[in-house]
Amino acid sequence: MFTGIIETVEKIKTLSDKKIEVDMPKEWKLSLGESIAINGICLTVSCIKGNLASFDISRETISKTNFRYLSKGKYVNIERALRVGDRISGHFVSGHIDGVRKLYSIKKTVDSYVFEFEARNDKYLIEKGSVALNGISLTVFDLKSESFKVAVIAHTYQNTCLKHIKQGDYFNIEFDVLGKYALKGGKTEITKSFLSANGF
Repeated sequence: MFTGIIETVEKIKTLSDKKIEVDMPKEWKLSLGESIAINGICLTVSCIKGNLASFDISRETISKTNFRYLSKGKYVNIERALRVGDRISGHFVSGHIDGVRKLYSIKKTVDSYVFEFEARNDKYLIEKGSVALNGISLTVFDLKSESFKVAVIAHTYQNTCLKHIKQGDYFNIEFDVLGKYALKGGKTEITKSFLSANGF
């Protein structure tokens, strides 16, 4: 489990259909089997050589994520797994990617950036709801059937790989896991009598 708060941005050292290798910060003491989110994808450390960490990847990972658009030298967002007791400054992010969405535009405002992304009548997106894009916890606004926007503050822009991307790039998207469970199980209509019967 992750929070969508990116800890570092690094370059891909190698990327194939079976493995990705990325240098990690020197101060990180990684362990074999540890979970790391690379561009929001939950991966397992399979080999460590100095600062270089290797992660095995599957065809499913390639087909469902933006790894198929990336190559050696491209920047990726990195976040270590959430520890019990950590602050959750973003939202719960599982690292299980739902698909990719194209970046339509980037507009700089006075104090932030507005990114507009492709939408596909995504039922799990809601206005002012959470979404993870390349592992970054962001808030949806101006939601339409074919597009949605997120506002990115300067700190997030400067400390993630957003400053390296361009219009037309593809992002990994993970819908809010709590929203997915709510939609799947929320077949009961919320009425006054329902709330009263459940102690509200």
